[in-house]
Amino acid sequence: MIKAVVSDFGGVVTLPLMDAFKRAHTEIGIPIEALAKAMALVASRADEPPLWTLERGQMSEPDFIAVIAGGLSEVLGRPVDLDGYGARLMASLEPNEPLLDHYRALRARGVRLAILTNNVREWHDAWRRKIPVVDELFELIVDSGFEGTRKPEPQIYELTLSRLGLNADACAFVDDVEVNVTAARQLGMHGIHFRETSQVIAELDALFA
Repeated sequence: MIKAVVSDFGGVVTLPLMDAFKRAHTEIGIPIEALAKAMALVASRADEPPLWTLERGQMSEPDFIAVIAGGLSEVLGRPVDLDGYGARLMASLEPNEPLLDHYRALRARGVRLAILTNNVREWHDAWRRKIPVVDELFELIVDSGFEGTRKPEPQIYELTLSRLGLNADACAFVDDVEVNVTAARQLGMHGIHFRETSQVIAELDALFA
C-alpha cells in the first residue's frame, strides 16, 4: 500500500526548469545554448561536473558561478558577468498548479507528501519563498545542498525513507529526470517519470485506485 508521494521540486512542483532558464537567459542576453556548451566544457576539465559538487553542498554558489562564467566567456569569446544569476533564476520559477492541486487532494485523503530535490544551498530560502505552498503541503523536504549526497545516489533516497519512517515499497517517487527515477525503482520505490502533468496525475490515480 502506498502511503507517501516523494516529489522532485524543479520541473515537477514547478513548471519546466528549461522555461525558467530561457527566461533568465533572455534577460541577461546570453543564449541558453551557450550555457550548455559552457557546462560541458567545465565538466570535461573536472573529476565530475561542478554542478554535482554544487548540489551536494561541496562547492559554494559563488565559486560555481565563477566557474560557469569563465566557461561562458570562453564559449562566447567575451567577458561574462553572472552577478545575481541565482536570484534571477529563482524569480523565473512558476508553480505547477494542476499538480499541486492533485497533491492537495492526495493529502486530504491521508497520503503523506515529501520533497526530494537536488538543489543549491544558497538558493534554499529563495525557492521556498517563491513557492510558499511547499511548506504548507509537504511534511518533509530533503535538499541535497545540505545532505552531502544527491540524486541518483542511493544514500539520499535512503535518508528520505528513514526520515519518513517508511519502507521503499510504501512510497511513490516522481521526478522529471529518468536516471533519478531508475535509482528510486532500484531501491524498491514506485517510480514515475514526469513527462507531463496529466500523465503523472493518471499514474498517481492508478496507484491510489
